[in-house]
Amino acid sequence: MRRDVFQAIADPTRREILNRLSHQSLNVNAVAENFDMSRAAIYKHMKILIECGLINMKQQGRERYCEARLEKLNEVSEWVEQYRQVWESRFTALDEYLAAAKSKSKSKKTKTK
Repeated sequence: MRRDVFQAIADPTRREILNRLSHQSLNVNAVAENFDMSRAAIYKHMKILIECGLINMKQQGRERYCEARLEKLNEVSEWVEQYRQVWESRFTALDEYLAAAKSKSKSKKTKTK
């Protein structure tokens, strides 16, 4: 199954794993200690993150350490950016409309006084 970054960040547990790994490399047990679920469940989440290219797992002796590869999140950032621009232009248009309506309302009030 091909996975993408959007699948990875869709789950709050995976987002929290990424958050923790963004600060430092951790072994699998250290990651699992932070969650109220089985190590097997955490490992399934980590497997998805690995498949998406968001974390690397390296063997160091008997331990497996995970580190974040957050550059893959640029894909999400670029996707969000296109919608941010659309909404900013809509909010700018709304601001202009409201300013014009307020100005029109003020001019009517001064004329009636």
